[in-house]
Amino acid sequence: MLVTQGIALELFYGNYLRVMSRRLSEGIASEISFSLDLLERYHGRGDRAWLIRQAHTRTQLVMEWHPGDHLGKLGSTHVVGPMDEDLVHELQSAIAYPFFIDWLKDPHTVFISIQLPDGVLSVDTPRKRLDVGQLWLFVLWALGSSLLLFAIAAAFMRNQVRTIRRLANAAEQFGLGRDIGPIRPEGAREVRQAAIAFNRMQDRIFRFVSQRTAVLAGVSHDLRTPLTRLRLSLAMLPRSGVVDAGLLREDFTDMIADVAEMERMIEGYLSFARGEGAELPERLDVGSLLEEVAGSAARAGTMVRSVSCVPGLVLEARPDAMRRMLTNLVENARRHNAGVWLSAYDEGNTVIIEIDDDGPGIAPDRREDVFRAFASGARGGTGLGLTIVRDIVRAHGGDIRLATSRMNGLSVRIVLPR
Repeated sequence: MLVTQGIALELFYGNYLRVMSRRLSEGIASEISFSLDLLERYHGRGDRAWLIRQAHTRTQLVMEWHPGDHLGKLGSTHVVGPMDEDLVHELQSAIAYPFFIDWLKDPHTVFISIQLPDGVLSVDTPRKRLDVGQLWLFVLWALGSSLLLFAIAAAFMRNQVRTIRRLANAAEQFGLGRDIGPIRPEGAREVRQAAIAFNRMQDRIFRFVSQRTAVLAGVSHDLRTPLTRLRLSLAMLPRSGVVDAGLLREDFTDMIADVAEMERMIEGYLSFARGEGAELPERLDVGSLLEEVAGSAARAGTMVRSVSCVPGLVLEARPDAMRRMLTNLVENARRHNAGVWLSAYDEGNTVIIEIDDDGPGIAPDRREDVFRAFASGARGGTGLGLTIVRDIVRAHGGDIRLATSRMNGLSVRIVLPR
C-alpha cells in the first residue's frame, strides 16, 4: 500500500510539483529581469528610488541598492525540493549578472543578491511565492492516511493469521490422533466457515471410528457363541472305535449351521468395513437406479408394488454404494414378507428417496436403536444392514429418517444433496 501511494504521488503530484516550481521561479526571474532592465535604462538616483518603490508595490519584491558592494559568494544554499534549482536556472536564463540566493536566513523570505557593475542589488522575495505549501499538505495527508490504513490492515491480518494458525495447529494435533475437542469459530467469515467444517469433519471421523470399533467388538463377542457350540460339538464326538455316521448326522448339521452363522457375521462385518472404498462419485440417473434395484429385488422374491421417480432426476453419488444401500433396505422388507413402494423426487437442492412397505414396521422408540450395530439380528440378519445404510448416506452428506408409512408399515426417507 505504501509503495503504491509513493508511486502515485511521484507520477502525478511529483510532476505537478516540478511544473509549478518551474512556473513560479520563471515568474520571479522575469520580474527581476524586467526591474533590472528599467534600472539600467533609468539610472538616475531619483528614478532608481522610484522604480524600487514601484517594484515593491506591484510585485512584492523588496529591492535595495548597495553601491560599490561586491558579493562574497555565488550560487545558492540548497533546500529540499526542486525550487532552488529551478530558481537558479531561471535567473541564469533571464539575467547576465552573477548572483547569490540565500534560502536559510529567514524561513519566510528568499534573499537574492545580484552583482551589478557598480554595486549589489538585493531582492527580498516572499517565500510563499515559490513554495507550493498546499501540495505538501496533501502529500502528508496521503502518507498519513496510508500509514493509518496500513496499521489497521496489519492489525486485522494479524488477527486473521492468528486464527488460521490456531486452525492449522488443531488440524495437526487432530492428525496425530489427539482429542482436541471442537474449536471456536472466530475471525473472518471464511475462517469461521473453515472452523465449522473442521468441527463437522471431526465429529464425522469420531463417529466413524467409534462405530467401527463397536462393530469389531460386537463381531468378536457374537462369534464366541457359535465357536463355543462348535467346540462343544467337536468335544462330544467319539475319538475311537467304529462310528455310525447316521447317529452323528444331527451333530454335523448343527456344526455346519454354526459355521454358516459365523461366515454370515464375518461377511456382514466385511461389507460394513469396506464402506465406499476408492469408488468415485458419478452423475446417476435416480430413476434408472431405482428400476435396477427393484428388478433385482423382484427376482429375489421381493414384492415390489411400484416404482416412481421424477423424470430427469440426477444425483452426484457413488453408484455401487447407493445400490448396496437401497438393496439392504429392500432386503429388510423382503425378510418381513412385506410389499415395497419405491419413489424419488427433488426438493430444493436435495433429492428425496422414499422406501415404504406394508410390513410390521418399527416402534417409534426403537427407530434410533436399529441403526446401531448388532441391534437386531432377527430372521437371519447380522444387525449391520441399517448401520451400513446410514453410514453410506452420511458419507454422501445426507441423512436418513424412519417413520410410519401410509400402509402402516415402515417408511424410510433418505435426503441427499444434489
